[in-house]
Amino acid sequence: MTSQPHISIQNLNLFYGANHALKNINIDIPDKRVTSFIGPSGCGKTTLLKTFNRLHDSSVDVRIEGKVLVDGENIYDKDMEVTHIRKKMGLLSQRPFPLPMSIFDNIAYGPRIHGTRDKKKLHEIVEQQLRDVALWDEVKDRLHTPAARLSIGQQQRLCLARGLAVEPEIILGDEPTSALDPRSTHKIEELFLELKEKYTIVLVTHILRQARRVSDFIVFVYNGEIIEFGPTEELLLNPKEELTKDYVRGFLS
Repeated sequence: MTSQPHISIQNLNLFYGANHALKNINIDIPDKRVTSFIGPSGCGKTTLLKTFNRLHDSSVDVRIEGKVLVDGENIYDKDMEVTHIRKKMGLLSQRPFPLPMSIFDNIAYGPRIHGTRDKKKLHEIVEQQLRDVALWDEVKDRLHTPAARLSIGQQQRLCLARGLAVEPEIILGDEPTSALDPRSTHKIEELFLELKEKYTIVLVTHILRQARRVSDFIVFVYNGEIIEFGPTEELLLNPKEELTKDYVRGFLS
């Protein structure tokens, strides 16, 4: 692999009660690349993604063993602050969830929480983040109108900008275009290709064509296990494992 790992998962196992959902996961996610998890529904892709910023913490029946290292720190150490971890990661869900406030305040929310109060500085942050997600020209004349009035594709870009406003290192996307029309999907994909110059991006997608368009690396997950991991073209066009071959040919669902 050509770049240093940003996230390193070592001997990770996750249990929902008696159900062994993730099984002995070992993988290094490279820095400033797009890595996509593919696999059938229910195979563990989203479960694995959620381990990266401890989104399972609120589930009482979940037990996790092993390590998830981010910048060399095990995020499951007992003395690790969850807020410290989550500040490093912006999460883009399947459907956008703008805060019930204006476009401006959605972006300014995170910086305000982290202590930024200067109005000029906040405006600079808002403008820059909206420019970074190609939304500024569309909303600059209505920054103080409710974010809920935006189209769903615009809302998803707004949520991405909101996540970037707190200066994370990593962008996590859980099927972030599944609710979008083709035009909005194309815009989000273009953004990922631009943003990987600054951020490590980890996506869950069920669309093989999308994984091929945006990813540098692909991880094939099946039944809670990593079956194969490699460069995108190599894994999709010349997979080594029989299960991977069956999946990319459409024989597994």
